[in-house]
Amino acid sequence: MDLSLTDEETEALLRELDKLIDGDRYQFSARVRMLKAIRAKIRPEPVRKPLQSPPKQYASPERVRLRDGAAGAEISRDGKHT
Repeated sequence: MDLSLTDEETEALLRELDKLIDGDRYQFSARVRMLKAIRAKIRPEPVRKPLQSPPKQYASPERVRLRDGAAGAEISRDGKHT
């Protein structure tokens, strides 16, 4: 099935879909999920950009305490310097 809609018709259809979806009392119903799927076919969601930098890795408080207590050298639990 090919719907050859003009830009004006597409916008009108999307407005009506948005009203139906936003005004529905049961946002997770099968009806709303189907309406959202139809809307996604007409107007796909924009692709989200990935995070710019990887998340920071923090040391556990125990390793920080051991590191700071040994003048910068890390000490494992068995007492050996690393």
